[in-house]
Amino acid sequence: MIELKELTKKYANHTAVNNLNLTIDKGEIYGFIGPNGAGKTTTIKMMGGLLEPTAGSVFISGISMREHPEKAKQKIGFIPDRPYLYEKLTGMEFLRFTADLYHVEPGASIKKAEEILSMFSLTDWSDELIESYSHGMKQRLIMSAALLHDPEVIIVDEPMVGLDPAGIKMVKELFKELAKKGVTIFMSTHTLKIAEDMCHHIGIIHKGSLIAKGTPDDLKREAQVSGADLEQVFIHLTETNSQ
Repeated sequence: MIELKELTKKYANHTAVNNLNLTIDKGEIYGFIGPNGAGKTTTIKMMGGLLEPTAGSVFISGISMREHPEKAKQKIGFIPDRPYLYEKLTGMEFLRFTADLYHVEPGASIKKAEEILSMFSLTDWSDELIESYSHGMKQRLIMSAALLHDPEVIIVDEPMVGLDPAGIKMVKELFKELAKKGVTIFMSTHTLKIAEDMCHHIGIIHKGSLIAKGTPDDLKREAQVSGADLEQVFIHLTETNSQ
């Protein structure tokens, strides 16, 4: 599970994330949506231990990111919106390198890497340099690396960027299956239809503050927009909170 307590990040006179409180249960897919510059990526970087909060705390499976960062990160599969990869490695070499970082048993890691590469349709490219991969292939590889150590929590920023329709369908089904097995998924996305289709609960962040949270139906009731889809609800709530 994930717990954020009074999580805050300030840059000089700008507050990027303001006193964020969230509890996300085991096996839940949580959607995190907001306009550009709302604080989504800043929040995700603090959750993943890439950015130090100004105040507040992040707990991953009950472990404090501030007090025990290595133990907390061991529980996480982190998928950024732009893959950062060692492009002079092959796909398989990158996964073996990642497995070593997470202390996956060498014998088990090769078998697991082969299974994941197959699942993401990368088997034929496993021995090719990453620099030859398309953007979509790089995105599938970074997802493969994030799943290699069987994380309890997946934190993902714009998971569908660069994926073709078949890739999007596969990732949606994969995330739903992982959630059924008890993996907690925190997903930031601009694709509101995906959030509405996949997420058990959704939080809307605007100007660094959480302005609404709940199930998609809860948000529709809060917006009081009859027959609305999530896009209409999102626009209504963010515009109302901009006034």
